[in-house]
Amino acid sequence: MNYLTIYKDSISGGPGVRVSVFFAGCLPNKCGNKNCPGCHNPEAQKFNAGEEYTEETKNYILELCKNPYIAGLTVCGGEPYDQDEDQLVELLQEFRSQNPDKNVWIFTGYEFEQIKNRRLTKYVDVAVVGPFILEQRDISDANRWRGSRNQRVIKVRESLAAGKPVMLENIPNNE
Repeated sequence: MNYLTIYKDSISGGPGVRVSVFFAGCLPNKCGNKNCPGCHNPEAQKFNAGEEYTEETKNYILELCKNPYIAGLTVCGGEPYDQDEDQLVELLQEFRSQNPDKNVWIFTGYEFEQIKNRRLTKYVDVAVVGPFILEQRDISDANRWRGSRNQRVIKVRESLAAGKPVMLENIPNNE
């Protein structure tokens, strides 16, 4: 598993200042027979891009997350759900044990129905779900934290309990 970038003070991957990790690689299964046309991060589509994710990488991420001004950890890519799930679960388990008052956001091109039974999902607080669709591109404040109007911001634990997506409140156009 590779990663492209670790931002130690991101403000675009969820509320507050966050540590954001961009993992490398996504399968072309959400956007038809190719990766999402117009993807804002096309270099992240290749699994061999970036650097190898190691134990040292994990420890570096966890150390960054300990800073008191960090609101949480954001996992994106590429596609987090196309990565080594064991390694991501381990990262999120350790993050949770060290930072019980902080949250985890994940950005995925999959829909909630496709990820609800994955082990990784139970360690996520908020998921931005749905493939990027170029024809629905909207990066305005009215579509906060999403690249296209079809994408939704969901509360994962509440969604798992309800068996259907439960939208994060106070997000414009989040039906």
